[in-house]
Parts: sequence; C-alpha cells; structure tokens
Amino acid sequence: MAEINASSEKQFAIQKIYTKDISFETPNAPKIFTQKWEPALDLNLGTHVQPIENSMYEVSLTLTVTVKIADSTAYLVEVNQSGIFSIAGFSEQEMGPMLGSFCPNVLFPYAREVISDLVNKGGFPQLILAPVNFDALYMQHLQQAQAQQEPEAKTLN
Repeated sequence: MAEINASSEKQFAIQKIYTKDISFETPNAPKIFTQKWEPALDLNLGTHVQPIENSMYEVSLTLTVTVKIADSTAYLVEVNQSGIFSIAGFSEQEMGPMLGSFCPNVLFPYAREVISDLVNKGGFPQLILAPVNFDALYMQHLQQAQAQQEPEAKTLN
C-alpha cells in the first residue's frame, strides 16, 4: 500500500490496483499481417468514479485503442484499469481533481503496460502510448460541463 500524506488531516492511500476488463480483437487476421504496416491510431479514454464506502472510491480508467491500416482494422484493444483509493480530509473542491486527475494518472501506467503486452502477444509491433495530461483533460471536462450549464441557466430565466 502506498501512502501520501499532504498534511495530518489529508490522507491518500492506494488500496488496490487491478485490471477490471480486457478485450483484444484482430478482426482482419490473418490478412492484416500481409499488408504494409502504416497504421493509424485512434485512442479514446474515459474515467468513472464509484464511491464504495466512507472515504473509499473505485476509480476506473478505460482506454480503447483502434489501429487501422487503410480502411481495415488491424486490432482493437480495450482495457478497464481500476483502483480502490482511500481519500480523506480533502475539501469538496479538492476531491474533483483527486478523483478526476490524480487517480487516473496513477492508473495510466498500468493500463499502458497491459495494452502494450496485449498488442505484442497479438503479433503486432510494440505499442507504447504517450503520456496523458490528466490535469488538462480534467480542466477541459470542467469547462465543457460549465458551458453546458450556462445555456440551461439562460433558458430558465
């Protein structure tokens, strides 16, 4: 168990990290292996937070990677990497970034490793995903949520 104490009141602990779901598909095998390897990669990611009890949260990071050659899908891999985190003593304003940015940032290297292993075992060249700026993604999510609320507020007036 890893712990980080920001102060005597604030507590953060990783209770468990685990792979919750895995999917790997090569819909165009074996023909795809005979084509020139000039892949186009599409990466989608999402997070989900589920309160468990008291100060315990399950945070899930889902990464979906689709690699195509021309119009043919070479492979599609999806990993749901999850963790159970104990988080206490943080204000409501601090909890958003903790759950929406910090925890996914902890989970990402594990998901990246699972994806790399699956792609390699699927017979394809190594795939190493670039780091993700979860702080920027979280801020973007907040801005989008605020932009969606503003038109609703105008409609109600």
